[in-house]
Amino acid sequence: MYQYWKKRSQVEIKERVFEALAKNVNYVEENILGIPASYLDEKVFNQDASFIKDAPYISTLIQNPNHIGCHTLGKSESFFKGTQAIERELIDICAVDILKGKAGQHDGYVASGGTEANIQAIWMYRNYFMQEESAEREEIAILCSEDSHYSMAKAANLLGIAIYKVAVEPSDRQLSVPAVEQAVEQAQEAGKRFFVVVANMMTTMFGTVDDAEVYTGVLAKRGCRYKMHVDGAFGGFYYPFSVENSRLTFENPDISSFTLDAHKMAQAPYGTGIFIARKGLIRYTNTKEASYVEGEDYTLIGSRSGANAVAVWMILSKNGPYGWQEKIFILQKRTDWMCRQLEAKGIKFCRHPASNIITIRAGFVPNDVAVAFGLVPDNHQSPHWYKIVIMEHVTIEKLLLLIGRLG
Repeated sequence: MYQYWKKRSQVEIKERVFEALAKNVNYVEENILGIPASYLDEKVFNQDASFIKDAPYISTLIQNPNHIGCHTLGKSESFFKGTQAIERELIDICAVDILKGKAGQHDGYVASGGTEANIQAIWMYRNYFMQEESAEREEIAILCSEDSHYSMAKAANLLGIAIYKVAVEPSDRQLSVPAVEQAVEQAQEAGKRFFVVVANMMTTMFGTVDDAEVYTGVLAKRGCRYKMHVDGAFGGFYYPFSVENSRLTFENPDISSFTLDAHKMAQAPYGTGIFIARKGLIRYTNTKEASYVEGEDYTLIGSRSGANAVAVWMILSKNGPYGWQEKIFILQKRTDWMCRQLEAKGIKFCRHPASNIITIRAGFVPNDVAVAFGLVPDNHQSPHWYKIVIMEHVTIEKLLLLIGRLG
């Protein structure tokens, strides 16, 4: 069932990472004079500490591989070919085994986070429309829900294109056909003909999931040209395991790219967003001016830490696919339990049934309780909602303490 994702023992993980590091450049033993890189400063980071030989992630951090470029395209900086291979394997796990793509039919890289990955997608589609459809920049627009991450607005500002936000239902935060029609009609009246559609796979505040067909049905009816990106920054390592037969996968021909964030539900170090696109699309973000980079650069960020890719690969390999399913199953049950406690107290909240985010109406949350339990508001100046995220450390014992203070 799983083509690339395999559960590995700690010994196997350690051997694989150290084998990869051995294939990377060795600044001590080789005469490497032309690249502006080295190990971490050994006056600060002791490379001789005894524990390092048993610590593959720390060793990778110290050896400091630069994963500049996109390694699924073939040619990349050969100085770091060992750990680049681990990043390629990670992208295969995400694209094929999690998002149900076909082997060899995708490109991707480990970005600095979901914000970068979302901007990368919108940049790619803007350039696609301009190069392939002869679109003017003023004819291109982003279409997303009002609950979408702020990175969409950031992308609109950076790329000089308009953004149209679709209103959602106040109670369940879902899209409706009339709301999408209203937004598209407004955009068309302003001369927009090409749309970068961003569908949410668990929104940051509410954990809600967009029905992609609501977008595509309206756009097809109106004869609009579009490309669809899925923002799974939160849900990418959760939603595919909490539902069956999701339409937010590469099996859906209307979807061309995804964002995932390993530094959320995968508990990886910050700086581990993941961008994945169908084969042939990432070429629209090639920066040919990066001619000194072997293989050139197709990414927004340029230089990036290979250690982040190794960390995510290690986490997924240690858990394995079935261990990951069990992890999400437990979090789902814990979230279900919390929802029952809130319902019993008559506390109003919003929760997508396949999500581990519970968002409570602010009127039920005293300010001192929100502060004491680190509940996050939708707006710090004038909150209407506060959210709970059921992570592994958020135990029932901790939730019971909150329940005792609510209502």
